[in-house]
Amino acid sequence: QVQLVESGGGSVQAGGSLRLSCRAGGRAVCISTMSWYRQAPGKERELVAGFASDGSTNYSDSVKGRVTISTDNAENMLYLQMNSLKPEDTAVYYCSAHTIPVCGGKHFWGQGTQVVVSS
Repeated sequence: QVQLVESGGGSVQAGGSLRLSCRAGGRAVCISTMSWYRQAPGKERELVAGFASDGSTNYSDSVKGRVTISTDNAENMLYLQMNSLKPEDTAVYYCSAHTIPVCGGKHFWGQGTQVVVSS
């Protein structure tokens, strides 16, 4: 099992910045890839940014240029630096992790952290 705990959400005005953090616990050594997703009210959960197994990053078009995903592998941390926030970025943000096949190849989610961007 992998436990994911997000922090760093909050309320901010448009144009502001937030840094989300996600700490991976449990069998973190089993993690293959990690990503950030978000879900706005009435909408489906969508990928914001993520790491592929080769270490490359990908971003949704809606956040590209405003958001940076990073990790601190020594501390089992995943970060999401969000700048120039817009009201449409308002959502619950989730950290996710996928484990390597030998560990079951499972997907895990954190509990989410709320981000509210006011205009």
